[in-house]
Amino acid sequence: MNFLIALQESGLATWVRESTSIWAYPSVIFLHAAGLALVVGVSVVIDLSILGFAPGVELAPMEKLFRVMAIGFWVNLVSGLLLALVDAATMLLNPIFWIKMILIALALVTVFLTKRKVFGDPLLGKRPITAEGKFLAVISLVLWAAAITAGRLTAYLGSNPGLAGL
Repeated sequence: MNFLIALQESGLATWVRESTSIWAYPSVIFLHAAGLALVVGVSVVIDLSILGFAPGVELAPMEKLFRVMAIGFWVNLVSGLLLALVDAATMLLNPIFWIKMILIALALVTVFLTKRKVFGDPLLGKRPITAEGKFLAVISLVLWAAAITAGRLTAYLGSNPGLAGL
């Protein structure tokens, strides 16, 4: 616990948490939301396309969007680390935070599997998407929705000392 308090009281964490300029906490929150929009937004577009919600749009060119998702991931990783650092003693002991991390990890696995199994199919666009591809799309949508929900819950339940016993 002392280590977490030391992290939380570090110069960087204090600056981000207590700065009144737009360059600190509000910017980190903005970047986290923007990164989330890139990762999850693009993933949802791809998943819905795989499920047939945009039948007139070719799926193969969407493979380029994985680069956009990668940019969003790195923005989210850096901004998320800063946000966790700001409230390390609470956040890193919060079980909901760790549930969120597990859900994100699982969602990222579905992204990688989708890229390999769906976009790696040499017959992509020449035959219907496989059941496995559609299953990955559904699981991805569920995992991202659950991760976002858990993320929002950390903001509301993160400081609840009763959660430590969960």
